[in-house]
Parts: sequence; structure tokens; C-alpha cells
Amino acid sequence: MLPASTLAEAESLLAACRARGVMLATAESCTGGLIAGALTAIARSSDVLDRGFVTYSNEAKNEMIGVPMPLIEQHGAVSEEVARAMADGALNRSRAGIAVSVTGVAGPDGGTAAKPVGLVCFGLARRGAPTVTERRILPGDRAAIRAEAVRHAFEMIRAAL
Repeated sequence: MLPASTLAEAESLLAACRARGVMLATAESCTGGLIAGALTAIARSSDVLDRGFVTYSNEAKNEMIGVPMPLIEQHGAVSEEVARAMADGALNRSRAGIAVSVTGVAGPDGGTAAKPVGLVCFGLARRGAPTVTERRILPGDRAAIRAEAVRHAFEMIRAAL
């Protein structure tokens, strides 16, 4: 499902985390576990990936990682505010040093003028550092948007190491 280049990036990222003694956690919505899946496709990833949360529904975001429902209602599930809360929640509910989150509109339906297909919001939380977020419009069809979201999440983690 993911290109060989993404799996090579996953392997390189795992090695970088391992070298720094950093464990990871993921909180995924539109990628449906692809970030964790790419990492766990690599043997011995369990010494780096602590856990992954697939929080596709608003209820899962709230129940599994503590995203407040009023935050979702105010900003929408696809927002930097929710991405921040997802990353913070995953970090707080894990042994990881870094947690990455992703929420977006992968399409082909569900887009609006304010939140078009391809809009993806990312969050990255690190112990002892402020949580950062990014908002991107990713091109392509559903598969391309999700694959690019995985790649970008890897890029954010690497930059945080």
C-alpha cells in the first residue's frame, strides 16, 4: 500500500530514533494507522514505536486520547487545534518522547470551501517542548494524500530529533 520509498524512510527514521533513544507514539485519523503501519513494517520497530492510536471518529479522539468534545465542536475535527490536542493526548497516554498526529480530509468526498479535500493538519508533541502544528493542502487522490501525510509526519519527527 505504501511505496518502497516510504518504507525506506520508515527504516531510516527508526534508526535515527533508536540512536537517540527516542520512542514514538502516533495519533491518526485520516491516515487510519498508516504511519504506525509503515513503522511496524520494519523488523524490530517495537523498541521505537510505543503505541499508535487510530482515532477516526470524534468519539475515539475524545475517549482514547482525551481531545475535548467542545474543542472538536468549535474548530472541527480537521483543525490545527484538534491536531495539537491529539498529539498532546498521545504523548500523555504513552511512554513516548515524541508523538505525531494527523487529521484531514482525504477525499474523495467531505471537502468544503473552508476545508477542501487534501487539507491535512499535523501535530508534533515532545516532552519538555511546546507542541507544534502545521496545516497543509496535499495534492492528489485519497491514496496520494494519505501517503504524503505519512511522509510529512516522518519529516516532522526527523526535524524534532
